[in-house]
Amino acid sequence: AGTFTPPGAGGRGGRGMTDLPAFCRVQATEKPTPTSNIQFEVWLPADGWNGKLQVVGNGGLAGTIGYAAMATALRAGFATASTDTGHTASEPGTWMADRERLIDYSSRGLHLTTVDAKTVIQTYYATAAKQSYYTGCSTGGKQGLMEAQRYPDDFDGVLAGDAANNWTHQMAS
Repeated sequence: AGTFTPPGAGGRGGRGMTDLPAFCRVQATEKPTPTSNIQFEVWLPADGWNGKLQVVGNGGLAGTIGYAAMATALRAGFATASTDTGHTASEPGTWMADRERLIDYSSRGLHLTTVDAKTVIQTYYATAAKQSYYTGCSTGGKQGLMEAQRYPDDFDGVLAGDAANNWTHQMAS
């Protein structure tokens, strides 16, 4: 409980998130293909869990775990999860030339994070989440639309704001 400073934030003048309830922080890696390296986290409230999961999306080209959005969900009593989608923001863009890593970024990383977060919740609380939600904006909005289209059973509700889904037009401009 208290303050959480995301990894790497301390050396760059980053500030910690304050007023967090006590929680269990699970860090994990998914490797569905030989070149995959999908990092994700699940945060589980120690007390006062509302019985729901909220997975949070990314912005830009992703590459980071959405700690600030996870903190907001945690404060509201949600178990929460986020993923870097299989690459780091500081990594050269050459990862996009690897088809499997591009698939991890495009949809597989978030889907697997959701599946695994549900398993972690079931194990930790000895009960499944009553409902599962997704929220994201920009790239996170695109991720929400992809989830709804490709994996409709992952979430009971998807909030997909300002979806960055017209990539050909966006990249050309």
